[in-house]
Amino acid sequence: MEIRRTILLMIFSFSLLLLWNNWQTYNGKPSLFGTPPASSTQAANGAQGDTPAPAAQGVPNAPTSTPASAVEAPPAGLPGATAAAQTQAEPVVISTDVLRLTFDTAGAQIIRAELLKFPATDRPDQPSVLLDRSNALTYLVQSGVVGASGGPGFPTHMTPFRVTTTDRELQGDALTVSFEGISGGVKVTKTYTLHRGRYDIDVRHDIANVGDAAVTPSLYLQITRDGNNPPDTSSFYHTFTGPALYSEQEKFQKVGFSDIEKNKGTYIKQADNGWISMVQHYFVTAWVPPQGTQRTNDMTQVQPNIYAIRSIEPVGAVAPGANATIDSHLWIGPQDQKALSALAPGLELVVDYGWLTIIAKPLFALMTWLHSLLGNWGWTIVALTFLIKLFFYPLASTSYRSMARMKAVAPRLQALKEKYGDDRQKMNTAMMELYRNEKINPLGGCLPMVVQIPVFISLYWVLLASVEMRGAPWILWIHDLSVRDPWFILPAVMMATMFLQIKLNPTPPDPMQAKIMMIMPLVFGGMMFFFPAGLVLYWCVNNILSIAQQYYITKKIEKQTAAAKA
Repeated sequence: MEIRRTILLMIFSFSLLLLWNNWQTYNGKPSLFGTPPASSTQAANGAQGDTPAPAAQGVPNAPTSTPASAVEAPPAGLPGATAAAQTQAEPVVISTDVLRLTFDTAGAQIIRAELLKFPATDRPDQPSVLLDRSNALTYLVQSGVVGASGGPGFPTHMTPFRVTTTDRELQGDALTVSFEGISGGVKVTKTYTLHRGRYDIDVRHDIANVGDAAVTPSLYLQITRDGNNPPDTSSFYHTFTGPALYSEQEKFQKVGFSDIEKNKGTYIKQADNGWISMVQHYFVTAWVPPQGTQRTNDMTQVQPNIYAIRSIEPVGAVAPGANATIDSHLWIGPQDQKALSALAPGLELVVDYGWLTIIAKPLFALMTWLHSLLGNWGWTIVALTFLIKLFFYPLASTSYRSMARMKAVAPRLQALKEKYGDDRQKMNTAMMELYRNEKINPLGGCLPMVVQIPVFISLYWVLLASVEMRGAPWILWIHDLSVRDPWFILPAVMMATMFLQIKLNPTPPDPMQAKIMMIMPLVFGGMMFFFPAGLVLYWCVNNILSIAQQYYITKKIEKQTAAAKA
């Protein structure tokens, strides 16, 4: 009983700690675990206009000696940019059935991306904005060409480009837009090809030597973002926001913005495969360079609260009048695991389930299959929870049988407590003797549940990370499973079912344990008020099925006991 009391106290204390910590961060105060609240990062972003860009420092481990000023210069339009980059030109807006992209002719960089199939959480009549260059968000996709240190400046993401195509709307199955820029005797043509119903974009860089001498340029592909969390970030659960990359050697690696700022980021620097990305909840932007070509990966802080991840690939010698072509792929959109895995090996890992991936991925596959049959993600969660409970029924049966036996001897345990009073040693000895005589394992009700914990945690992350939940309705008042219940009905149901479960369990002989058990529904139910409705739906269904199982097994044991006595 001492073990059970200790476990309950630990769970209760940790729950209160998490609840208090989340309340602190929700109100803009420092986290107990060292994570800065959202207000601090927003303040940093608001102050960046008063801070000049850091001095240029060479790109580490670059395949050629590259002038960092061409790569590390701040994004166009931000303080510190060159006069040429600040020259305002009419932006180029192109649209498909799923994307609306805005290009700046300075560098032909993408300065805004709207996801037309995903409504904004705060304005359902407007599409979600993933990329943007505004006071609220800096999130850009860039590329350019750099050369040897001290040599002529080639076209970078800050060089003026001109658009050479006229189509702006997708008419058939593909839409192509091209930009052309010349600098330092090198002409770069960037060609973006978008496809109907797809978030992957084919990007071709044609590098032509229009000068009199041979050049050895390098192509860089870059994603720049501020360090702020997305606007719909919850204070009650954490999802990763920041750069990530993949290679066959080191597999999936992600680096926090604070680690980049402190130069503590650990990631593969040299590779001839993989991809780079910028990840946030539900969405991702990724560059997939040509595979099989040696390149350098780099992450850096380009300004206060502005960070960049890039891949730098040597093009090789280009003679006068000659040209070189490099084909890459760009993804701007949701974390669609099937489409991401088809684009590049390992790209689906941006949906990060952590160390429980080996369990979470099969669960997601099962959930996807169920949705293909049911057509509703809410009922998919219900069906998936039912199947999981069915799979674990033998373990749950063992647990509930143990609890039923404990409940049957509860009066005798209470009598022992009254008999021995405060003499805990004698009382514990008598209790162990009673357990042996009745063939009861005190931990029999706990151990089967411990085995199920990794599955429950995996399912939690599957439901939390799946973009399919975003904007998905269930029934009646639940119009979006990815946000909290607007009427708090599901959290209330969860608390009620937790209370009922406690009533079905044997009452602990220790009054302190009994009080803790009665407070637990209030603690966990209170936390669920801030969690997505899809997660709370899972817990409600899980509790209801557990109550049904426990009631059935308890009644069955009572009948068996009565028959044995008769």
